[in-house]
Amino acid sequence: MFDQLLMAFVALATIENVVAMFLGTLIGILIGALPGLTTTIGLALLIPLSFGLSPLVALGLMAGLYNGSMYGGAIPAILLNIPGTPSAIATTFDGYPMARKGRAAEALRIACYSSAIGALVSALALLLLAPPLSLVTLAFGPAEYFWVAAFGLVSISVLLGSDPIKGLISATLGLLIASVGMDTLTGRMRFTFGNLELADGVNIVVVLIGLFALPRVLRMAEEAIKTGVSRDELRLSGSRLNGRALVSLVPTWLRSSAIGIAVGILPGAGGNIAAFLSYNEAKRAARDPESFGTGNPRGVAAAETGNSSDNAASLIPTLTLGVPGNAIAALIMGGLLVHGLQPGPALFRDNGVIVYGFMLQMLITSVILVGLGGLIATRLFAQVLRTPQVLLAPMIVALMFLGLFTVSNSSFQLYLMIGFGLLGYTMERLSFPLPPMILGVILGSMAEQNLRMSLMISRGDWSYLLASPISKLIAILILVVLFVPVRRAFRKKMAMEKGS
Repeated sequence: MFDQLLMAFVALATIENVVAMFLGTLIGILIGALPGLTTTIGLALLIPLSFGLSPLVALGLMAGLYNGSMYGGAIPAILLNIPGTPSAIATTFDGYPMARKGRAAEALRIACYSSAIGALVSALALLLLAPPLSLVTLAFGPAEYFWVAAFGLVSISVLLGSDPIKGLISATLGLLIASVGMDTLTGRMRFTFGNLELADGVNIVVVLIGLFALPRVLRMAEEAIKTGVSRDELRLSGSRLNGRALVSLVPTWLRSSAIGIAVGILPGAGGNIAAFLSYNEAKRAARDPESFGTGNPRGVAAAETGNSSDNAASLIPTLTLGVPGNAIAALIMGGLLVHGLQPGPALFRDNGVIVYGFMLQMLITSVILVGLGGLIATRLFAQVLRTPQVLLAPMIVALMFLGLFTVSNSSFQLYLMIGFGLLGYTMERLSFPLPPMILGVILGSMAEQNLRMSLMISRGDWSYLLASPISKLIAILILVVLFVPVRRAFRKKMAMEKGS
């Protein structure tokens, strides 16, 4: 192993590989910063262009794009309350309130450092712990994956907002949307109303842009603010993080990195789940949980560390078992196959230099991210706040429509996005939280498919869902989460009785 690592270092020490890592990271930041363009789309476009490149150069571009896009998604999430990628949804909770308080540059720097640390720790896990950690995935079957999805839905719905009932209703709407399209087990169409455009289900990008971007634009139009944030209010020069502020974020970084790695090695999960779970855990562990959602830097750090620490960890089952950890890992697996590299145990034996080189590229690009994101992107993109909202709103609408139509080439998807935008605007007016609905769309198919597979395996025996110790443990955690609002309401009632 050490000989192959040394040979991989030597192989990476070429101009072509260094340029590929820098260029991939920069492209990733730009892709993440444009709502509608996701890491998946960026990789899908990159793979055909990498045919004529050497394997390490192509993988260097992929590694940089992967890590860079995770931070890039935080830029519009913080500045405009519009997540650039699905993984950046949790970043909006505290990132945007920080921007509204004139701390946009500080929030961007925290997001950049947190993304880099999460990606770095994840790369170390991939490099050092891939074989033993991959064995954990073998203990998870359909029942366990169902409970993981249920835990994610319940925890976000109950713990995120002030009204758990509204959170659960929002998550249920997300589950309903996730059920649209062809049933993967029977092949029947569900809730498509004869429209072939819905045969593949509702595109998550359509839902994401519609629910988060369009309501924000409508609020901008309502407020009609004709002046942007001044240079003094933006405080770009005075936003450097001192040593004490960085030290205070270390526990959050460590906790969220562990959560992201644990989620990453589970096939079918993803950075969005890691970000939500990391944010919830940071809020639960804080002495001032009420400050989360109002501009707490630890909220930004938790979300960004969680979604980035999933990056390399999701490649552990991909490289060692040939089982992609998520859609992005599946694309990277496709990139490996294009260059004649077959993921699995033989990959380390037959192409050790290349696979260890790729692991090192994931680590190196996380360091590059600090330079490109912290020194360039922060100062460049924070200037968006200086644009008056009356000018910013139509620009955002144009980017939304252009980005979505470029990806889907369908006017129906544009109308669908507008419909979700109006739904999101109405829900916000009625104080319904939107993140549970998004998570319902993301986790809905995962929960349904694994539930039905479990019942098929057990021939309708519902007790099979609680047959394993892992299933029992996750079910108990769900009950604990559901008990939190009950305990909170009881304490509030007791306090009111004492006050009276």
